[in-house]
Amino acid sequence: MKHAAFTSDFDLSRPVEPACLPTMHLPALDLDLVDATPERTIDHLLAPGRRRVFFMNAHCCNVRRRDAAYAQAVARADVLLPDGIGVELAAKMTGQKLTANLNGTDLVPALLKKAARFGKSVYLFGGTPGTADAAAANLSHAIPGLRIAGTSNGFADAADAEAVIADINDSGADIVLVALGVPMQELWLDRYAHRLNAPLTLAVGALFDFLAGTVVRAPEVVRRARLEWVWRLAQEPRRLAKRYLAGNVSFLAHAGFRVAARTSVADVQRRFLDITVSASALLLLSPLLALTALAIKADSHGPVFFRQTRVGRNGKPFTILKFRSMTTDAEARRAEILTSSDREGVCFKSRTDPRVTRVGRIIRRYSIDELPQIINVLRGEMAIVGPRPALPCEVEAYPKRALGRLAVKPGITGVWQVSGRATVGFDQMVEMDLSYASSRTLLLDLVLILRTFGAVASGRGAY
Repeated sequence: MKHAAFTSDFDLSRPVEPACLPTMHLPALDLDLVDATPERTIDHLLAPGRRRVFFMNAHCCNVRRRDAAYAQAVARADVLLPDGIGVELAAKMTGQKLTANLNGTDLVPALLKKAARFGKSVYLFGGTPGTADAAAANLSHAIPGLRIAGTSNGFADAADAEAVIADINDSGADIVLVALGVPMQELWLDRYAHRLNAPLTLAVGALFDFLAGTVVRAPEVVRRARLEWVWRLAQEPRRLAKRYLAGNVSFLAHAGFRVAARTSVADVQRRFLDITVSASALLLLSPLLALTALAIKADSHGPVFFRQTRVGRNGKPFTILKFRSMTTDAEARRAEILTSSDREGVCFKSRTDPRVTRVGRIIRRYSIDELPQIINVLRGEMAIVGPRPALPCEVEAYPKRALGRLAVKPGITGVWQVSGRATVGFDQMVEMDLSYASSRTLLLDLVLILRTFGAVASGRGAY
C-alpha cells in the first residue's frame, strides 16, 4: 500500500446536498439510471455530500439478475450511471433515449481532471499488483495537479479489508476508485464505503488496465460506432466470449421479455403496424426518394435533408428528418417573418413564406418533404399516426391543456393532417389531438392512414 499523507484544504463533510441528477426509469431493466450530460454528472459527483457510484452495463444487469447480494448493493447505491450500447438498446425498446453514455473509461478521467482544479485527491484500489501504481503514474502525467493519495492492489492488499480501509483513511483521499471487478467491487463498497472518510467512491471495473496501458482501448472510430465490446472481445476472446456473446444475447432477451410483459396488446399491434408500413413505404418509395434528392440538389445549394429538434412523447426531444424545402438560412430568417403567419395560435404557417424553394413548394404540396420521417418511425421516435411533432419553442408557449398532446408519439399523419392541416387553427388542432390520444385504436389508425392518401391528393392546407 502506498500513499502520500496530506491534509485536505476542503471541508467535504458538510451535509449540503445539491439538486438531484435527473434519472430515467428503464422498464426493460427495472432500473433508474442518470439521464444527464457528462458535465452535469461530474458537477453533481464533485459537489459536497457523500455518494457511492456504480456503472451499469449489460454484464452488470446480467449479474444483478442472478446475484441477490449484488442486486441489493445496486439498490443501495446513490448514483447509477448508464454504460454501453446494451443499456442504450434496452432504452430504445420502450422508445426511450438516454442523454449520454456515461461509461467509466471516459467519465472518470474527466471527473479527475476537474477534481484536480479543486485540489482534490484520489486513491486507487484494485487491479493486479503494479497496475494501480502504473495507472496512478499515467494519471499524474496526463492531469497536472492531480493529487494521488495512494494505491493498493486487488490481490494481496485486498485480502485485509481493515488494512485497506485504514490506509485509505490515513491517505486523506477525497475520491476512491475501486477496481475489483463485478460484483466484488460493488459488494466491497456496499459493505465498507460508510467507513471511508472519502465522500465520493466509485466502482470502476477495468479502468485501471486502460489507464495503465495494459489493455489498449478501441480506436475512436470503433467507439463512435458503439462497437468497443467487439474490440475487447477480439483482445481477450477466451476470457470475454461468455460475457459478450452469450451474455449480450441473454441481456437483450431478458430486456425484451420484460418489455413484452409490460406492453399491452394494442401497443404491440400499433408498433407492428408502424414497422410494417414504414419499412414497406421505404422500399416502395425509394425511386421517388432518390428523384426528390436529385431535384433538391439541382434546385438550390445545401444539403438534401433538413434536421431539426422536435418534441416527442412525454416531452423527449428528438431530431426529425425531412427533405429540405427551404433555403439554408431558413432558421435564421424565421424570427423576421413570424408576423406573416396565416394561422392563429402558437404554430407558424405562411402560404407566401419566402424561404421556400421552387422544388420545396412542389414537395410540400404533395407532402413529399415529410417522407424521410419514415426513418424516425423505424427508430421508434415517431409513429405513422399521431399528433404533429412540435418545435421546442412552440411547446414552451403551450397552454397547460395543450401539453396533453405529448402523451403519445408524434406521427407522420393524424387527425389534424387529414383535416386541413394549416387551415386548422391551433386550438382546434389541440382538441383533435387530445381526442385522438384518449380514444385511439388500431382501427382508427388504419382509417387515418387511408384518409391520408385523399388529403395528399387534395393538397388542402399543404404549404
